[in-house]
Amino acid sequence: MKDLLTVRNLTKSFDENGPVVDSLDFEVKEHEIFALLGPSGCGKTTCLRLISGFERADHGEVRIDGHLLESPDHHVAPQDRGIGFVFQDYALFPHLSVIDNVAFGLTDIPKHKRHVYAEEVLCRTGMGDYKDRNPSELSGGQQQRVALARAIAPKPKLVLLDEPFSNLDAMLRDSMRKEVRDILKKAGMSALLVTHDQEEALSFADRIAVMNDGHIEQVGTPEEVYYNPKTKFVAQFLGRTNIFHADANGSSEVNTNLGALRLNADAKGHVLCSIRPEHLTLEKPTNQKPEEVGTVLGREFKGHDITYHVKLSGEKYLVHTDNRVLFEPNDAVVIKPLESAVILEDED
Repeated sequence: MKDLLTVRNLTKSFDENGPVVDSLDFEVKEHEIFALLGPSGCGKTTCLRLISGFERADHGEVRIDGHLLESPDHHVAPQDRGIGFVFQDYALFPHLSVIDNVAFGLTDIPKHKRHVYAEEVLCRTGMGDYKDRNPSELSGGQQQRVALARAIAPKPKLVLLDEPFSNLDAMLRDSMRKEVRDILKKAGMSALLVTHDQEEALSFADRIAVMNDGHIEQVGTPEEVYYNPKTKFVAQFLGRTNIFHADANGSSEVNTNLGALRLNADAKGHVLCSIRPEHLTLEKPTNQKPEEVGTVLGREFKGHDITYHVKLSGEKYLVHTDNRVLFEPNDAVVIKPLESAVILEDED
């Protein structure tokens, strides 16, 4: 699959405190949904605004289909970039009807055909029956569908989504993610999502770039960044995890408080490791040594699974089990690894 959007060495500063976006490099492929995931203030929205043309770059470049859109000495206006934008607050025109909102950007279509095509797009997003209403008469989810219809109606090469689900309640957010993803996939469009919600990025995107402090720390599929994080930040930001140090002897196994533990690669020397709580389980002690037995400090019952907080040899561990593994606070337990630990880049 060929690259549609290429971002190279993209850098932007607003004051003397240093770059908000610092030397970003990534690609979005044709028909791919790509996510920029990171905490508030990490630079992801600024990156989106640079791609869309709402901000000017200090260094680097942005290209779509090989055509230069942005560099320090070149700037294509936002309306000329062939990019659709769905804003966090949807930004619908309050004085226009739903169908007029969608038809507004169809300047390449003869006037007498704009409403016909706009209605076709509204039907694809499930909003055909609401074409004559004003935005104020719609729910949040309905406004989002209209905003998406308006963004995809001009058939842009790329759709940018800026925290588009953040204003919806939890149940509607889940259903809208699925609906929007289906609409984009059926339309064969590439999309770039900006979000701070880990679950949203993991479930919505084909690939994810995890951002931290203006930098991209890792790019990969949801499975790659979750199961094989490269850094401590990625491991902790993508979900709960257990971080620990170990001394490796050149093989793919180390001795730890958890006993002999496999690693995802051969290693030598002092290494920083991560293992997800769901990759551990608990058992009753049998004939283990005292130092191999831990104590349940607490538990979080969640219906389909349970999170245990366990203290072992002075360290605290998180363990996720299914709801059939039952222990109570102060119970003696043995922590059993089910999968390999992942070696991280030691940032300390």
